[in-house]
Amino acid sequence: MNSNLQFDFTINKERKTISVKREFAADLNLVWSAWTTPEILDQWWAPKPYQTKTKSMDFRVGGFWLYAMVGPTNDIHWCKADYKKIDPLLSFSGLDAFCDENGNVNEAFPNSLWTNTFTEKNNVTTVNILIEYKELADLEKIIELGFKEGFTMAMGNLDQYFEEKFKLRNEI
Repeated sequence: MNSNLQFDFTINKERKTISVKREFAADLNLVWSAWTTPEILDQWWAPKPYQTKTKSMDFRVGGFWLYAMVGPTNDIHWCKADYKKIDPLLSFSGLDAFCDENGNVNEAFPNSLWTNTFTEKNNVTTVNILIEYKELADLEKIIELGFKEGFTMAMGNLDQYFEEKFKLRNEI
């Protein structure tokens, strides 16, 4: 990762939110595609050594992304994002939850509302992410499960995806 790129991760217990501001050395179209195309999400979303495997994705308001995070010992954690609002190349939001392989939400785990906003300046795209929880205990449980560490790894995976994409582009 280019060390000059911004990466802020802030937990606000009073507001029950996590805010992430992350810059990527890539244009807006490429970054948007990386966040909204299942074949690309599968390459970076899960923290290593886990892998993401999309079962289905319907990226539209009212649609959802159903995927599994598969571990090295084949342990499987299903997740679902229900899309609430989409403004192409600007932002999207969705309700994220753990679920079973059919998308039935597991109420034993907290769910969260994600709002991702995209801006570009000088071929650097910034993604501002606001993750909201209903209860402080939900936020604390997610942090306890290692969300910050896992999400930081996923962001590094996305950097690698962009680096490989640019390397291939320069070889042609």
